[in-house]
Amino acid sequence: MKLSLLKHDSVISSPSIHFSQSHQTHPLSSSSSSSSSARISNFQTSPSFQRLVSLSTNKRSVKKVFSFNPKSSLGERKNSDSPSQSLRRLLESPGIHQGPACYDALSAKLVEKSGFDFCFMSGFSVSAARLGLPDVGLISYGEMVDQGRQITEAVSIPVIGDGDNGYGNAMNVKRTVKGFIKAGFAGVILEDQVSPKACGHTRGRKVVSREEAVMRIKAAIDARKESGSDIVIVARTDSRQAISFEESLLRSRAFADAGADVLFIDALASREEMKEFCEISPLLPKMANMLEGGGKTPILNPSELEQIGFKIVSYPLSLIGVSVRAMQDALTAIKGGRLPPPGSLPSFEELKETLGFNAYYEEEKVYATSQPLSQRASSNVYSIQQRNQDDTEQRGQSQLDPVVEVITPEVYYGADGSKGPFSGIWSRTLRVKVTGRDGTEKLEVRIPAGFLEGITNIVPALGGVNIKSLLDDAAEEPGGKKLLDFNDTMGDRIQVFLE
Repeated sequence: MKLSLLKHDSVISSPSIHFSQSHQTHPLSSSSSSSSSARISNFQTSPSFQRLVSLSTNKRSVKKVFSFNPKSSLGERKNSDSPSQSLRRLLESPGIHQGPACYDALSAKLVEKSGFDFCFMSGFSVSAARLGLPDVGLISYGEMVDQGRQITEAVSIPVIGDGDNGYGNAMNVKRTVKGFIKAGFAGVILEDQVSPKACGHTRGRKVVSREEAVMRIKAAIDARKESGSDIVIVARTDSRQAISFEESLLRSRAFADAGADVLFIDALASREEMKEFCEISPLLPKMANMLEGGGKTPILNPSELEQIGFKIVSYPLSLIGVSVRAMQDALTAIKGGRLPPPGSLPSFEELKETLGFNAYYEEEKVYATSQPLSQRASSNVYSIQQRNQDDTEQRGQSQLDPVVEVITPEVYYGADGSKGPFSGIWSRTLRVKVTGRDGTEKLEVRIPAGFLEGITNIVPALGGVNIKSLLDDAAEEPGGKKLLDFNDTMGDRIQVFLE
């Protein structure tokens, strides 16, 4: 049995056991005090409880004896927990947790395959990948939700979405949060910038008033309640760069009082500022943003960030950055008449495995039929052409000769020898000719004029043409006559003659 001791209170939790030495609950816990009491009564009489009590007099000793493995626990809960529940369990677990920022379904799958427990969706990267435009408020709520839905459907790990500034006032924030919930996000980051917003760590950032910023967080929490969800609300302020460090601390405290789940100050400028930020509202997890390539915030390794007091850390530019550089290098190689070097280019088999081709093939076998589709008779004109070419080769004719298929009328006589309503023209023949756009003869077929059923199986372009009416008009005319001459949607010339 694996247990963990929460960092900031006296609650000891496990996947199946919860009890508290006080009535205080962790801000991220969704368990009620009544359900906890019920679990306590069932557990207090067990030998495990007695051993636990003997250890609980010293928090540090408990923490050393009982360990928690978030990866294995999250893996066991993937099928039962919602994305937000998985993220909350991760936030409650010891240590710092790294979340690379993805921008589409493929990059998210790569994050999961690399063993990360969660990831972020980066607005900067989505704007770059989806629009090819800078992150300056040009991408819309609808585009972000659509991209996010594709991301969350591609992975089983929780994803924190970038809700920007909520795309408007508090009412817009409510719609944004509800949309992100429906899209499958585990959390959403909401910032206090004006519209249009500016990208983090760039110039020109402006924020709304502190009161309006708090109202956005309250609106987000109301939207969560109205949706019956427990999506994690990450409250971000850009006031450190727009106003001052002191203002960013005041706003973070106000966000915590309003009910935010995670606090985030963007563009902190020093270790000292990072440490001071982590000291406010100690029960709430703090988010760090390691802007690769040179931003305002010092780049620290995970152990340093954990020591300061951060719980989650994002890496917003790594995936989009290396992707851009790799594509530039590959295009340079191709333009120079080369291929990208093997070290930078995965094999085709590796690509197929990454994208799930092999898993698809295995599942496809479940639905396989006794006769593969490729062996069934095809109604496509080009299948007929290939069959006619094979027959021509067997007869020793050149492939350049016209392909002719003759269907004798005897096979269509009725049982009593009658020839049906077209007996007057039964001795006549329809010749159907198909000529390609390049002038090559693709098909020439002759059939009895009285046999119209199935002609569209030979030439689909004849579907909807009333050939019977044309035959009625031409039935009494001696000699041959051209009934149709037109180009189909593929540019092929279709001709029908009555001989």
